[in-house]
Amino acid sequence: MSGTMHTQADKEGRDIHALLHDLDGARAWMASICGPHWLEVRAPQQLQFHHSGSVLRSMATSLGYVEYGTDVTVSVHDDAPLNCYSISLPVVGQQELSTRGQLFQSDQDRGVIVSPHETQALTIAGNCRKIIVAIPRPALRQVLEGLLQRPMDVPLTFQPEMDAVAGDQAAWWRMVKFLLGELERTGQVFGSPFMASDLEHVLLKGLLLSQPHNYSAELANVLSPAYPHYLLRAKQYIHDNAREEIGLEDIEREAGVSRFKLFEAFKRYCGLSPMAYLKKYRLESVRRDLLADHSERNISAIAMSWGFTHLGRFSSDYKKLFDEMPSQTLGRVARR
Repeated sequence: MSGTMHTQADKEGRDIHALLHDLDGARAWMASICGPHWLEVRAPQQLQFHHSGSVLRSMATSLGYVEYGTDVTVSVHDDAPLNCYSISLPVVGQQELSTRGQLFQSDQDRGVIVSPHETQALTIAGNCRKIIVAIPRPALRQVLEGLLQRPMDVPLTFQPEMDAVAGDQAAWWRMVKFLLGELERTGQVFGSPFMASDLEHVLLKGLLLSQPHNYSAELANVLSPAYPHYLLRAKQYIHDNAREEIGLEDIEREAGVSRFKLFEAFKRYCGLSPMAYLKKYRLESVRRDLLADHSERNISAIAMSWGFTHLGRFSSDYKKLFDEMPSQTLGRVARR
């Protein structure tokens, strides 16, 4: 089947765009983005491949959107090794990664990482449109070795599943979405080579620091400040008793230091007061429960089980933190 291709580039050569209807063309295009791989299509005549995005020229990281228009499977193995780490998050639809003898479901709440040196298969539904970030292996190696201050001795291997809802991983995805939005506007500031280089380093460092991998423990030891022992006690007390009615006095007593010293440590290392940290931990716990397919339980019961007694204030705080109402979160779980 014949295909058509359209490419666009500004004077920096950042912008990329492809619209194809043939299997070989789609495979060749994505090979130029991520490296060699197998592409299987159940209904080749229905293929409507579309990829658009930008390349950050400092280390050739690409960010964009991709869709195939029909069910496809991307396979990576010894005969077709990627030369990039491919990180993707559906905007609509779903995909499923098979690797290490496990299946990882991916939708708008859960991204996946396809590492270049592992045998795996990514099955993408026909209605799936997703964000894709392709980071060359040498780029991540360079940044990781710079952080570790030593050469890597084994390949960098990420945990395949990536949270897009809460925590540091979700913050990384918000940064990706922000960059995509700004790059689409082709602003001169973000498009400048110097700015793009800094943005690319921030993106790669953020991934290495937020997503678990086989160098995470060493990286944490190298970079993380030593938490005061009393702060560790206070945080553990909050985590263990977040469902209970606890107050500042309880946390202060468990830490064994003055209120001033406790506040100072929380602000320095967590960026929050002790009670704000408790509330954020509770809100994230509620969201995890909602996303764990507990659709038979109502939102009020889950919220109250985590210590929220004023449900109106809970909904307001939840929306402020996650940019959606609890009912919208639960609605997505039900649709799955």
